[in-house]
Amino acid sequence: MRDFALVKLNDDEFDEFSAHHPQGNFQQTSQMGHLRAKQGTEVEYLAVKENGAVVAATLFEIHRSRLSTYACIHDGPLVDFHDDELLSFLMNQLKQHAKAKGAAQLEITPESPYQLHDSDGNDLPSDVPGSAPDDQTVASLKSLGFIHTGFVIGYTDVPRWRYIKDLSEFKDEKSLLESYAKNTRRNVKIARNSAVSVTKLTRDQLNIFHDICELSCERQGFENRPLSHFEDIFDEFGDTADFLVASIDMKEYLATWQAKRDRFAQDIEKLNKSLETSKYPETVRKKIATAQSTYDAAVKRVEKAREYIEADGETVPVAAGLFIWHERECVYLFSGSDEKYAKFYAPTAIQHYVMAECLRRGVQRYNFYGIDGIFDDPTVPSHGVLEFKQGFNGYVEELLGEFILPVRPLMYRLKQLAHRVLGR
Repeated sequence: MRDFALVKLNDDEFDEFSAHHPQGNFQQTSQMGHLRAKQGTEVEYLAVKENGAVVAATLFEIHRSRLSTYACIHDGPLVDFHDDELLSFLMNQLKQHAKAKGAAQLEITPESPYQLHDSDGNDLPSDVPGSAPDDQTVASLKSLGFIHTGFVIGYTDVPRWRYIKDLSEFKDEKSLLESYAKNTRRNVKIARNSAVSVTKLTRDQLNIFHDICELSCERQGFENRPLSHFEDIFDEFGDTADFLVASIDMKEYLATWQAKRDRFAQDIEKLNKSLETSKYPETVRKKIATAQSTYDAAVKRVEKAREYIEADGETVPVAAGLFIWHERECVYLFSGSDEKYAKFYAPTAIQHYVMAECLRRGVQRYNFYGIDGIFDDPTVPSHGVLEFKQGFNGYVEELLGEFILPVRPLMYRLKQLAHRVLGR
């Protein structure tokens, strides 16, 4: 029989384990622990040691309200779910710990894939690792008394469906760009040629991030987080959280199109002169028509650029994103954009910028985070989000979902009854 012991870890010990565990993620870090504690949640870093070495660990949360107390683990615990003896010891210990804290139930959302899919949500070939459903873990947790809330389709608080880009095969930014779908490659180049640049915001600039996110929230019909929430993330995560903004240098953009306009005008002038002596006047006239069309388009771009400057100034922030770094991956957590400047493709520029940064840092996994798991219905409001992420040619990770362990069964049943009566 193996010798296990439940222990508590300090911040550094827990972060060290999370950094090197195959399921390690930003939710299971001391930074997130500090953030949740600031929000009023009781947090501990619990671990199992075997022969003196940490073999499992978790950020353990107790949530209390006037009517309810429950224990919760987001994207965890970090444990080998196929090690039955270790899993049984850990869950029994966590159950007792939750019970001692007065919790009615323990809720977990394992950071462990149930099944991997291709970019369109289809099953992978049977010889690909992760292609087979992980029914073993579901059965193991059920045998320990957990209730599985099901293989949910749609957005959940902790996303069950995620879009992932494996970066391990790319040696440089050029090969990364070539891996995208044709339209996405084009959009990266349009942004690059349209004076779009990406920079990191300081704490006193977070209002820019918040205001851009507000535009998307209003457009999509959901509530933005308060500025203080983003300030708390900035304070607790430090260098591991990047608040990025993509801005357009309108002065440079205007100058670029003015130069193009003048060049097209010169082309038309030369063609008109050649028409007088050309042996093939019809061919020259066609070239003049084409040149005139490009000239007219450039004139419109110049006029539009001047309108943008008049309305919004010479430097315009048009898209923003929050990205959390972990040793195992970079996670795209929150974003917003100004629809007025959609044709500058600033959100695409930000995504490419961060993935290129992943290559520079040696991070091999980019996590686009949540999608809804609906792949065959272009009429759902979230389909545009899916298509945007699919343009970067990744794959889909379907996680196990939520499991609930009644710690005090009678109290848990009464809570469920109250929820049904109150309709929530």
